Amino acid sequence: MSTSNQSYKELAIPYFKEVFEIIDEIMQKNKIPYYLIGVNAIALELLKEGIKPSRGTKDIDFAVMISSGEDYKKITKDLEEKNFTKVKAPWTFYNKAFNAVIDVLPFGEIEQEFTQNFDKRQIDLHVVGLKEVLEDSREVYIDKKLVQIPPLPGMIILKLVAWSDRPEDRGQDPGDILKIIKHYFDYNFDEILEEHNDVFPEGELNKTGKLKIAARVLGRNARKYLNASERLERRVLEILEEHTSSAASSDFLKKWASQEAWDLDLAQEILVEFKTGITE
Repeated sequence: MSTSNQSYKELAIPYFKEVFEIIDEIMQKNKIPYYLIGVNAIALELLKEGIKPSRGTKDIDFAVMISSGEDYKKITKDLEEKNFTKVKAPWTFYNKAFNAVIDVLPFGEIEQEFTQNFDKRQIDLHVVGLKEVLEDSREVYIDKKLVQIPPLPGMIILKLVAWSDRPEDRGQDPGDILKIIKHYFDYNFDEILEEHNDVFPEGELNKTGKLKIAARVLGRNARKYLNASERLERRVLEILEEHTSSAASSDFLKKWASQEAWDLDLAQEILVEFKTGITE
């Protein structure tokens, strides 16, 4: 296997490598496991199959597994020494020289402190699903360094939870989820053919059929994360029930329909397939 990968350049994010190397240096110094999450993680995983990014963002999201607020203070101090400034938004830092915004989301044992008003904010929702999904992380190279990223089914779970928490701030999440669904049939074709042939319809398979199969299999593959956490299962099933029960009142499905010039019924059918995969 190659120990160097330049595909991150396809993200077309100025100073992405420089920012990543700072994070890597700080986390290695403090012996803190970290993960690249968000749309850039999706893009890097799809780039393995030659699928080009369709949406760029200067925001770079990381999750860090820490045990206490003291660990986070160490990270903050080290970032400030690298000219990152803590901004008002929780967990967000800005570097003027790179014009880069990063989110550094804590999870792990530190979650026990959240109920003690660790940051004087209602911040516990951001951790829902992180532990379960990131225990199943994948590796990608950024130049010569390895970084852990969530698997695509897990990324859908994380984005569903994040979007439902703050839909007014996270309008890109439905589109990011749909991007995974649109590419998953080709991305995971061998597994789909070998292990999920029961979802294939009779007759010729069209584009819509591939989307429905992809959504169904993604749901099946995401089920294990829900099995690991009653809280996560309850949250995700509530979200899916809300947005599949009435397409006309679903802002999530309206975003899909608007983006793809679909009618709402088709958008609903695809999300129902994902829900079916999770619950069957």
